[in-house]
Amino acid sequence: MKLPNQTEGLRFRLVLKPGFALGPGKADLLEAIAATGSLAAAGARLAMSQKRVWGLVREMNTAFRDPLVETEKGGTGGGGSARLTATGRLVLDRYRAMEAETNAAIAAGVAELRGLMREEG
Repeated sequence: MKLPNQTEGLRFRLVLKPGFALGPGKADLLEAIAATGSLAAAGARLAMSQKRVWGLVREMNTAFRDPLVETEKGGTGGGGSARLTATGRLVLDRYRAMEAETNAAIAAGVAELRGLMREEG
């Protein structure tokens, strides 16, 4: 799965308050949760450990007034579900829009710098 701007352009971190930043890893995690409906599946998609996934979700849910991710435990066989809340969807959409706007703003400069690079091969 190719993530947005993974190999080209700018990926940025927004330091929203001391000790908390929203960046590509957290945005990718929110996107994977929305796509899979599962913390385990989102972690697998991003090659991220369950401990890391839970830690990031806890960090994001604590940093914002309203949680970004809601989880529901599964039945006796486990397999809970996860989904973005309305606030989670808003945060993800705003971050991706800012990322796209930033890349559009620097596109000419990036093209100029690429033109100065050696040819591969």
